[in-house]
Parts: sequence; structure tokens; C-alpha cells
Amino acid sequence: MGVDPGLAAAGWGIVEVLGSRLTYLAHGCIKTAAGIPRSERLLAIYLAFNEVLDLYLPGEAGMETLYFAKNVTSAMPVAEARGVLCLALAERSIHVGEYTPMAIKQAVVGSGGAGKAEVQELVRLLLGLPVIPKPDHAADALAAAVCRAHDSVDLVRLARGSRVGI
Repeated sequence: MGVDPGLAAAGWGIVEVLGSRLTYLAHGCIKTAAGIPRSERLLAIYLAFNEVLDLYLPGEAGMETLYFAKNVTSAMPVAEARGVLCLALAERSIHVGEYTPMAIKQAVVGSGGAGKAEVQELVRLLLGLPVIPKPDHAADALAAAVCRAHDSVDLVRLARGSRVGI
């Protein structure tokens, strides 16, 4: 599973990993309205995310670390939403791999300096989708899922004593 945390929109994406093959299962976005008190928005995210977890039963999750070079004022609400999402995952003992935006781009495209459109197109291609997943938050969550899947495959190779190229 991949998760793109946010208070207004929290994206999620589910992929299945069979060996080194990724298969798309689902994606979506949990949206909350700006006029509602923050505590109610966080509860809505928590409840909706739990429904997703109950439906798909993911074994692992990948989530982007907080990065606020452009909009520092949104850091606290996003951090709170991220906390609610992490809580729901922790309640189910689902391990969360945390990745910088650069690490996710590197895992999906092969370059940490890739643009958003390039990442989304590669997510589409890697998962065999006919169109780029929408909304953007869900596409970002699928990118985090791809990153986690690649990381998990590398961890299994390391555990088996195989050499992993970096």
C-alpha cells in the first residue's frame, strides 16, 4: 500500500507484489471539507482509511515523509493527518516504510529529480494502467506503493544474502 497524507485529501493506492511483478489493485482519495473543524476532518480520515484497510488488508505501506519547501503553513495539518494514518496502520501492525520525495522519484523513474508528470506516467506504465491515475494524491500514493514494493524486494534479497545494486 502507498499513502499520500493530507488533511484536504489523503491518497491511497494498493498494489500486489508477486516476486518482482507489480499488479495494480485499487486507488482512491479521502477528501475532507475545509469548513469542518480539524478534529472532525481527522476523524473522518481515520474512519475512511480504516475502511480501506479492512477491505484490502495490506501487508506493508509506503508513505512520503513530510516535505514543505513551498508551503510551510500547511505542515501542521498534514502532519496531523499523517499521524492519524500512521495510527490506523500501527493498530494493524502494518509496517510503514517512510521515503523522501526524492527516494520515491528514484524508485519509480530512476531519477530523484524527475517531475510530477514523469512520475505519474511511469506509475501508469509500471502498473499497466490505460490512463494516469486521478486524482494526483492517489497517483502519488501509488508511487509510494511502488517505492515500498521495490524496497521490500531489495530487503528480501538482502535477507537471502543476494547482492543488491544501489
